[in-house]
Amino acid sequence: MEPFEAAKLAVQALSDKQASDIRLLKTTELTVLADYFLICTANSTPHVRTLYDEVDRRLSEAGMPPVRREGYRNSNWLLLDFGCLIVHIFQKETREFYNLERLWSDAQEIDIAEIEA
Repeated sequence: MEPFEAAKLAVQALSDKQASDIRLLKTTELTVLADYFLICTANSTPHVRTLYDEVDRRLSEAGMPPVRREGYRNSNWLLLDFGCLIVHIFQKETREFYNLERLWSDAQEIDIAEIEA
């Protein structure tokens, strides 16, 4: 699966489960960590886990299981690393504290309006 296709599938999964403030950043030119960072906010601990499980399930079913999973015990910030795509799922306060969008402000933000539709 191409990196952008994986990112679109993850955006759709998050959107379908009511994640808020979903941001897709293209990081290809900035880091070797991943081509895309996907960042979103959940409204509770169970919601964080629901979003995490849904993205994991959908990409795994599409033949792209995560290379690494981080933070499941600490549900303030969960991470799924698919190699070309890193998905960050935050609770609001933790997202505001780490402010990854500021850290990666040189990344190109992809308009996800058409992906969510």
